[in-house]
Amino acid sequence: MTAWEDLVTTALLGTDRRPPTTGGPRREAPAALLDEAAVATVRRRAGLRPARAARRPEPAPADPRPALPASAAHRLAMLLSDRPGTAPGGRRGSSPDLMELLPQWLAAANARGFAAPPQSLPALLDAARGRTDLRPAALAFAGPRALWLARLNQDWRFALRAAPGGGTTLPGPEDAEGTRQLWQEGLFAERVALLAALRARAPEAARELLAGTWATERAEDRLMFLDSLRTGLAAGDEPFLEQALSDRSRNVRTTAAELLSALPGSALAGRMAVRAGVCVAVDRTGDGPVVAVEAPPECDPGMERDGVVAKPPAGRGERSWWLAQLVEAAPLTTWPARLGGRTPGEIVALPVADGWQGELHAAWCRAAVRQRDAEWARALLGVPAAPEAGGPGAVSLAERAKLLGTLEGAERADWVAGFIGAHGLSEAFQLLGMCAVPWSGPLGRSVVDALNIARDAGSYPWSFSGVMGLAERCLDPAEAGRLDALLAVPDEREDASPGAGGYWAEAFQRLVTTLRLRAAMLAELDTPAP
Repeated sequence: MTAWEDLVTTALLGTDRRPPTTGGPRREAPAALLDEAAVATVRRRAGLRPARAARRPEPAPADPRPALPASAAHRLAMLLSDRPGTAPGGRRGSSPDLMELLPQWLAAANARGFAAPPQSLPALLDAARGRTDLRPAALAFAGPRALWLARLNQDWRFALRAAPGGGTTLPGPEDAEGTRQLWQEGLFAERVALLAALRARAPEAARELLAGTWATERAEDRLMFLDSLRTGLAAGDEPFLEQALSDRSRNVRTTAAELLSALPGSALAGRMAVRAGVCVAVDRTGDGPVVAVEAPPECDPGMERDGVVAKPPAGRGERSWWLAQLVEAAPLTTWPARLGGRTPGEIVALPVADGWQGELHAAWCRAAVRQRDAEWARALLGVPAAPEAGGPGAVSLAERAKLLGTLEGAERADWVAGFIGAHGLSEAFQLLGMCAVPWSGPLGRSVVDALNIARDAGSYPWSFSGVMGLAERCLDPAEAGRLDALLAVPDEREDASPGAGGYWAEAFQRLVTTLRLRAAMLAELDTPAP
């Protein structure tokens, strides 16, 4: 080491100030120094004792799923290697964004049960590492070999965290002793995965397993375990959830109350119905029936035990905050009997006195979403062509989107198509995100027609870039041929934005190209294997 340090010192000081110790008079000092360093390097490396060989990793597990067709495997490689960019001036150009098609490709491949090509796994894991929205579909497609690779590369450890139990093999349904041992001795992630898997196939057994150790679990763990009861929630869970209402943790109590309120026949739902019914009634003293609201004067201990949060958020009044929680948790079946035998549509149409309509209808919206009540959701959404885009009950786009989630796919698409036909695309982006892919024929036509109207108005397409991006991913590929007429650059109106027609033609060209590419992707996945 001393000789090596001398060489380093000489190199730092310079050979003019400190000549090397070797070399003849005819050799230049810098070359002599480098020769000496090379000899010293070989000597140091040759003098090291070989380390004990590391244990070889176990072979990668087999993937029994069928292999991808060759054309589909080639397409996957193209999607994974794409680097999205923009044309000069910040424009997207007319070329499809392949990375945005990867989630759809993965969904189609998973639906057909294909295995990922081994050579594509590194790129697939890299893509999932950079985009969390890809991870569930990418890891499902990558299969068990992705977990094997993740144990060998720190950059891919996210795959182990995303896998149930960190990739640990869970005991089978018949292995009662293995289930008990893993629940008693396993790591937290393993226990969460075990409870979720058991809840999916045997809800009562999962609840009994949790009840056996509930008193000894940490508060944050109890909250995570309690959340697993959302799967298969049924009346049999009520006694356990009622006990959880007395838990030491406020978050646990709140979650237990939320789950109980989703069971319309539970005792908590009955108590909430009584409390909410006291606050809301029909006033017939005027010219016509009006819904009268009297918010609760206090939040008593019984209300707090049943999940009502006493302290409102900043800027919110206490009484309106308590009222909203009571109405949200009360079974929706309470109101027809309480409000004169009216249907949900008739109830929503009633005027509400003293400015309580927004608060009351918003609480009914949340109740309809929580209880998955399609009839109330229809009433609160109203007809899509109503003069006010918000409908009679929904107070925001977010509320409308959640209400749409309670409807069947076809009805949801028809409602959004009617909304776009009446109100255009300015507020439709969030609603479109709730519709199944590919969009139904009426919905797809309404979107294209609205885009065409916007083009004819002479505005730039950038205001509709979000909807255009959705259309590229969600329109039925069979619609591509119908869009050919939109590819030409239209004649510009005098009041149109300069060059807008060219931008629109480019955007529609990208849309058509993307639709045809999606059709080719699906055809490749359906190609019979050789």
